Amino acid sequence: MLSRLRDNIVTIIETVDLIHTFGDGTKALKKVNLTFKEGEFTVITGANGSGKTTLLKHFNGLLFPASGKVLVCGRSVAEKPMSARQNVGMVFQDADSQIVGETVYDDVAFGPENLRLDRSEIDRRVGLALGDVDLSGFEEKSPHNLSGGEKRRLAIAGVLAMNPRVLVMDEPFSNLDFAATRMVLKQVLKLHQNGHTIIITTHDLEKVLFHAERLVVMDKGEVVDDGRPATVIENIGRYGVRPPCSVLFERGLQPWEI
Repeated sequence: MLSRLRDNIVTIIETVDLIHTFGDGTKALKKVNLTFKEGEFTVITGANGSGKTTLLKHFNGLLFPASGKVLVCGRSVAEKPMSARQNVGMVFQDADSQIVGETVYDDVAFGPENLRLDRSEIDRRVGLALGDVDLSGFEEKSPHNLSGGEKRRLAIAGVLAMNPRVLVMDEPFSNLDFAATRMVLKQVLKLHQNGHTIIITTHDLEKVLFHAERLVVMDKGEVVDDGRPATVIENIGRYGVRPPCSVLFERGLQPWEI
């Protein structure tokens, strides 16, 4: 799997000395330099307030740098935000915040309709996106009557209907039970196998780390480690992130002893 990290793979997202400052003067990101290759499956972790979500919002122009730059497909996000949003689709932690339609069909169709596509193309994209997340047959259901896991998958479908090259997900397993977590993870892995670049933020590594090719650790707005998960996980506890149970079992330790 790590063959995807070869130098000849196309760079799809790059941050160069990225700094973001909140209105009160707090530096949320401090000279972040990261490169994401096309087809990678990356997990970004860190304690609450480490800058994970703030970083993601720069990838599709929801936020812009105070200094430094973010490039998507070689183009500056600050200069070409619409291009970034076409290439990078983001699924937020709160799936309800992304629901805009009265029916599942309407919700997924919202993005393509705003692209002014013809109805046949919209129908095609909606059908494909719902099929990708196992929600075919849900078209006429109300999104607000779906389960938490189904809402998360609907949010993914809404992003997929825009045909992005990169799928960015902020804490995708938050507030989901075991069954819903398995279903969402299944869809994410399917999308990765089909060629999508996947970037996930989470502080709960247990559910997804086994499938990742790369682990990035953030602490107080900085990247403090970056590499193969098996290597990076060795020091994860010092940054306020609980190691997966497998690591604890191997060492015979309690979580507070890492």
